[in-house]
Amino acid sequence: MNIVIVGAGEVGRNVAETLSGEEHDIYIVEQDETKAKNVESLDMKVILGNGARPQVLAEAGVVAGGDVDLLVACTDRDEINILSCWIAHRAGVKRVISRARSLEFTDSPTTWGQPLGIDMMISPERSVAVEILDSLTMGSAARMAELLDGRAAMYAFHVEEGAALAGKSLKDIRIKYKDLVANFVYVEKEGTNKGGVVPNGDTVLLPEDMCYVVTYRETAWKLEGLFRREESQQLRRVFVVGGGKVGFQVVQRMQEVRKNVQIFLIERDRRRREKLLDKWDDKNVKILEGDGADPALLKSERIKGADAYVCATDSDEVNLVYAAIAKEMGARKTIAVVRRKLYQQMSRLMPVDVIVDLNEAMASVILGAIRYPGHTRALSVIKKIDAEMLEMELPDNHRLANKPLKDLGLPRGVLVALMEHEGKVFLPDGATRMESGDHIILFASTSLMREAMELFGDGGDEADEGGGADRSNDSSEGEGKR
Repeated sequence: MNIVIVGAGEVGRNVAETLSGEEHDIYIVEQDETKAKNVESLDMKVILGNGARPQVLAEAGVVAGGDVDLLVACTDRDEINILSCWIAHRAGVKRVISRARSLEFTDSPTTWGQPLGIDMMISPERSVAVEILDSLTMGSAARMAELLDGRAAMYAFHVEEGAALAGKSLKDIRIKYKDLVANFVYVEKEGTNKGGVVPNGDTVLLPEDMCYVVTYRETAWKLEGLFRREESQQLRRVFVVGGGKVGFQVVQRMQEVRKNVQIFLIERDRRRREKLLDKWDDKNVKILEGDGADPALLKSERIKGADAYVCATDSDEVNLVYAAIAKEMGARKTIAVVRRKLYQQMSRLMPVDVIVDLNEAMASVILGAIRYPGHTRALSVIKKIDAEMLEMELPDNHRLANKPLKDLGLPRGVLVALMEHEGKVFLPDGATRMESGDHIILFASTSLMREAMELFGDGGDEADEGGGADRSNDSSEGEGKR
């Protein structure tokens, strides 16, 4: 595929680095000399110039009659991104994707994106806000991935010493907890040299294992309790620092789903604070003026014992340092929003519980759109385990329809983690039979996802039926059967 990436910042570089090993021909357009030099080591051509100028894009092949398959505009300026995409669309580029920092663009795609020929306008603030809210609600969950418009999700839980699931096999867990609807898709064996495993019924969960589990959103809290030694505390008091796009989305979503939570939103900019006061005339949202690390302010509002502290200002460094200060002052859980890849692992060095990478979320969506065009939701679940989840619809008259999943011969590392049939979302098991039109969520290692797509997609009727399978869907309970 011939791809042009406009912008070599954190998002553009991340996308370019990932795609460089996937046999694409890639051009990067960047007007900042320092950023351009930073990507010169990659196996692709770098063009120095403004991506909103036709003559610059022409150097990358964006011309009428050219052979560019995709243009991704991901600079930090919406105007450049939108104009780059419009020029590319007019030149005949097959697909164009624009980053949009302003929510007004993604809020009104029919007003902005579609008339300009832009196929996707992406802003990560909403998905990051959902990730933060999940992290707050599921206190012990380390990572999450939203599925099927939020009706289900994948969570990552550490098995605590003394927890109900510690020392038990998945087979025993299914027998003891018959009402537990959960699909264990991957288990990371912490503290050993075994690495991770795709589990089966005989897999035993040990303390400190990290379990990646797909389950219903509304019942996830029941599952969480089985991984913990002590009962989870209900979310009651949350501090949010920064009333910008991310902080605003966090508060708004928390108000929608957790109406009894007392929220303290700290914002030092007077104009922004006045807008927030106009938005929330609610006793459960208290807008505070000041610095998010001011000891006097935090003490007066009882930071000690607060359930959570989310720092979402425009500065990565401020977010990390403030979250660490709040942790030392007694906040139970702290979350810092960052944009630079350099800071992703800082939770190992600082007393910060969760680090959410805004640009990583953006890059993940873009990569999914590039790798799997036409699919509504494709995301890298956890880079650490090199796995992805992809939503697909089973085509009409597919050869795999009406066959039990356990008989499909799926390669080890490929799993049907979730299904939707006639509007009902459920977790399948080995006896589940798919029907044409069903939506399925595939979990697979990155190296096997393409093979999985061919098996379940339009090419399924020509696919080889064996496949050397040594694993089938056997980790969820009988509710998946139809």
